[in-house]
Amino acid sequence: MASPEIFDTRRIRASLERASKSLPGADFLIRHAAAELASRIAVIKRDFGLAADTSAAFGIMAELLEQNAPDLRIISLAPALSLAAGSPPPRAVASQEALPLKEGAFGLITSVLSLHLVNDLPGALIQIRRALRPDGFFTAALLGGDSLIELRQAFMLAETETAGGVSPRVFPTADLREMGALLQRAGFALPVADTETLTVGYADPLALMRELKAMGASNPLAARSGKPLRRDTLARACEIYSERFAEPGGRIRATFEILYVCGWAPHESQQKPLKPGSAAARLADALRTAELPAGDKAAFAIGPVKKTDK
Repeated sequence: MASPEIFDTRRIRASLERASKSLPGADFLIRHAAAELASRIAVIKRDFGLAADTSAAFGIMAELLEQNAPDLRIISLAPALSLAAGSPPPRAVASQEALPLKEGAFGLITSVLSLHLVNDLPGALIQIRRALRPDGFFTAALLGGDSLIELRQAFMLAETETAGGVSPRVFPTADLREMGALLQRAGFALPVADTETLTVGYADPLALMRELKAMGASNPLAARSGKPLRRDTLARACEIYSERFAEPGGRIRATFEILYVCGWAPHESQQKPLKPGSAAARLADALRTAELPAGDKAAFAIGPVKKTDK
């Protein structure tokens, strides 16, 4: 059964191809996420051999991997060759919906800010898992659901006021728990997922929109409205944005949430959880605390953890 078409992949490709001509200066988000992935890979002391960057990321990921591991052989995949122009050869045109990767051939696979735009994310993860050799490593960065929440709220209110309804702008994203479950479902061992929130300042909402266009971040939804954006809607959205999300000094803020995930292809050498009941010591003894009577255990609960300033 085919996956529903949530994203217009042709529109995404066209937007990214336009962005590749104006990306310098607007690629900070990709560079940030790629640098974070590269730093995590660098602490793993092993020879990965053959690697695949399934997002190409304008050559940024491949460049960072080469700096940290000069002997690593990297294949860069992208929906268009222009998007991999900065990557060293070999390069290939490929969609993350159908990756042309040989089963069990890769020691490392990466993806930078693109998997959140895949129609069949579980299927893409399964393909990646199959392409890894035993004990191979996969890591990726995806945009989370809180990304550009200010802009989405401003347009939702503006369209309600000026157009009498809201057009599709918000696409589904996985949260941390869901990503961990998807990695396990795809067959990854030792899956890990964490998140980072970046707050970026802009002179005004239009400056933010211009930079998003330069990144290739247009509305990717297949069900988006085909009508041109009304001028009164755009003007009202800018007003709402400036009223609600202005910083001291007049600049506006924009939120980007990045999910970082990783997992390993299973191998017999990897750590495995102990079987239930196999512990050699009681938790109460290790914590040096009194064990609750059987009838009182249900009343014991851990309270909420509060963040405090040092």
